[in-house]
Amino acid sequence: MRLRHLRSRWLVGVPFVVLPLLVGACAQDDPPEVPAGADAALEQGREVWADSCARCHGADGGGGSGVKLSDGRAEELHPEIDTMIDVIAEGRGAMPSFSQSLDPDEIEAVARYVREVL
Repeated sequence: MRLRHLRSRWLVGVPFVVLPLLVGACAQDDPPEVPAGADAALEQGREVWADSCARCHGADGGGGSGVKLSDGRAEELHPEIDTMIDVIAEGRGAMPSFSQSLDPDEIEAVARYVREVL
């Protein structure tokens, strides 16, 4: 009898513990908006960033399991945009290659978004 009582109390308490954890894990900040009047490639870059990059580099580019790329850090790491495009396309270290999942225009767009918006 006591075991059944403890089990029912435990089951009642589970949603109060698990639900906030799930909501917090699923909630993610949106990437920074593209400035008004910017060209469409930056909007495309923001979409690619949100779908392919933010989970590792953070929505705002502040880093996570991937390196920080915001606040000019991308330009420090890759002074030339072509080098950054190559890293996105071919991968490097723990970063995977995106040449099979993104077309060249998407890769250039996300590189520009990182450099010009983040």
